[in-house]
Amino acid sequence: MPEVTHPVRGTVNGEPFDEAVDPRMTLADFLREKLRLTGTHLGCEHGVCGACTIIVDGAATRSCLMLAVQADGAALETVEGLAEEGELAPLQQAFKRNHALQCGFCTPGFLMSVTAALREDTVRDETEAREVLSGNICRCTGYTGLVQSVLDVAKGQRGA
Repeated sequence: MPEVTHPVRGTVNGEPFDEAVDPRMTLADFLREKLRLTGTHLGCEHGVCGACTIIVDGAATRSCLMLAVQADGAALETVEGLAEEGELAPLQQAFKRNHALQCGFCTPGFLMSVTAALREDTVRDETEAREVLSGNICRCTGYTGLVQSVLDVAKGQRGA
């Protein structure tokens, strides 16, 4: 019996893609296996931990809960697209400066969740920073550096 595949087209980090995928392949597996973008991590594979978070058409999305075929026509952003011209994005710099990462497994998901929230300008104080971070799980950092990083970048965006 021939393998059934479906075409998926769109952009990832501004670059076009056109692939044939198994209709049951998750978006996370598609990014990792087909496009070789391994910065998107798989933790729980149930949408709880947030390690697989990417941005789909401007919204933070758990890529383990979405099928690749659902991304047809979408603009995808992964952690690999945050740095520009070899320079870390301000949020990545803040994570480094505030020691907001240790093992690094959860870091891509945090970066993408926070990037989406900062674009929406929804972070004004520590409570809101913690709310944005609450959708992702980290077992190493204790969150203090993460919260400070989010606040630093949010304040910088507002010119405060």
